[in-house]
Amino acid sequence: MLEQRIQQHFIDSADLQYQTAQNLGQPIAAAVQAMLACITGGGKMLTCASGPSVGHALQFVGFCLAGFERERPEFAALALSANGALLGSTQQPFARQVRALGQAGDLLLALCVDGNDAGVLAAVEAAHERDMSIVALSGRSGGRLASVLRETDVLLCVPHDRAARVLEVHTLIIHCLCDGIDAQLFGEPEEG
Repeated sequence: MLEQRIQQHFIDSADLQYQTAQNLGQPIAAAVQAMLACITGGGKMLTCASGPSVGHALQFVGFCLAGFERERPEFAALALSANGALLGSTQQPFARQVRALGQAGDLLLALCVDGNDAGVLAAVEAAHERDMSIVALSGRSGGRLASVLRETDVLLCVPHDRAARVLEVHTLIIHCLCDGIDAQLFGEPEEG
């Protein structure tokens, strides 16, 4: 019984990844292009996330700084903090940091499984005020996040209600973004 349940998790995850690959290939490529424009234009990438998506934001920044599957120069990236103690009693710590650090040519990577986190939404609005590009990762229907994005922003929405499945695909999307950036800037890695 337990082994069948475990196997079903793998089957469900693989099925969703296959379906999502069909629908998100073009939007992921658009996100890579937005990130490339930021990097080659001398901009920085800021990330903000809620709940379990915080790990993905940190992972993305780590890959930008340390490289993804190859040695290469660092990319300017910073994970914003949701710790209100660092910023006083503000209800919008991400937005305040975006306003303080963001500028035109920069990019905000916003991650929120349900697309409804007030802090992430406020950060997106602040990024728009700063004329920053936005790449957003969400699940389900994209929530309110989908409705506040502009036509020039990129939404990578995993159409599933279960947070665990959405997060699994978000991991793969982060890998695709980092691999795509590296491949576009540095070519295919040498086999060896």
